[in-house]
Amino acid sequence: MALRLEDKKVVVAEVNAVAAKALSVVGAENRGLTVTQMTALRAKARSEGVYVRIVKNTLARKAVAGTAFECIAPALKGPIVLAFSQDDPGAAARIVKAFAKDNDKLVTMLVSLGGQLLAAKDLDRVASMPTRAQALSQLLGVLKAPIAKFVSTLAAPNVKLVRTLVAVAESKKTHSNSNGAEQAAAG
Repeated sequence: MALRLEDKKVVVAEVNAVAAKALSVVGAENRGLTVTQMTALRAKARSEGVYVRIVKNTLARKAVAGTAFECIAPALKGPIVLAFSQDDPGAAARIVKAFAKDNDKLVTMLVSLGGQLLAAKDLDRVASMPTRAQALSQLLGVLKAPIAKFVSTLAAPNVKLVRTLVAVAESKKTHSNSNGAEQAAAG
């Protein structure tokens, strides 16, 4: 069913608004996917904060014009579904990668991150990017490490002193026990 001009304008405006705020986009050929499969993909994407839309290429080119994803316009060929990551740059790539594992008819055609068009083979690299929570925990670990090393360095002399005193005490116990055994044997 053909879209009326007003409907096309609405689609372009909607996709443009999403693209303007998105962090990354993945384009995949969806030829041969059933309606049920596409519904499952959309549901999974929605739960992960990913906007998925099938848009005619001419409308998609107009929609991404003026956004960081203008670079994907020449790569828009054939039936394609666009997945825009809203909060997490790797979310769309993870969704498409996981869905394509079970549905071989979904073939990645393009990946764009930070205003650069990447090759389709870079999907794995983008999908392996940490989530926001993971990145924050890694940053916290990096920030915490120097402080922990500093504290352990300050505590090291005291720990060595305590170990030395314990070793001397053990040595005296062992020495006095062996002297006592020698005196009892001689007496």
